Amino acid sequence: MDTDKIDMTILAELSTNARISQTELSNRMGLSSTAIARRQRALEEEGYITGYQAILDLTRFGLSTTVLVRVTLDGQSDEALNLFETGVVKCPSVIRCFLMSGTDDYLLIVLARDIEDFERIHRTELSRLPGVSRIQSNFALREIVNRAIPPTIFRVAGRSVRRQSAEHAGRLKAER
Repeated sequence: MDTDKIDMTILAELSTNARISQTELSNRMGLSSTAIARRQRALEEEGYITGYQAILDLTRFGLSTTVLVRVTLDGQSDEALNLFETGVVKCPSVIRCFLMSGTDDYLLIVLARDIEDFERIHRTELSRLPGVSRIQSNFALREIVNRAIPPTIFRVAGRSVRRQSAEHAGRLKAER
């Protein structure tokens, strides 16, 4: 499936508000709700949209400490990597895990209530992972940027697809 400006506008709108109704999208874009629904379903079926989620305020759940954990393994064999990856998936405090290039093998993002809670996580989860030779932890002081996707992904020829969509909808209303 090749995407066009309309598909990109739908994706841009959904990326900032996944709860936007098809009626609201159709009003913004100057298309029928049926056309929006058909395109959105096609974007889902083709894998452009893989799911929808609510963004939660984690401090309401007592998770105010973000820790970036760099992990180095004893070895680099497929077996060592697979054992570690199987183990880290089972760690409930790890919310993200990246296989890295460079001096560290993995970068983990861990959420904790506080430093004492992270000590518990380090002792009961991270230090028990197979094949680990070194763990280095850095505490985030403050989050500056948290984007699901780079905003430039929806730029077409130097103009945002949202702006183009608004201009298109305005032209359609003027023609009516």
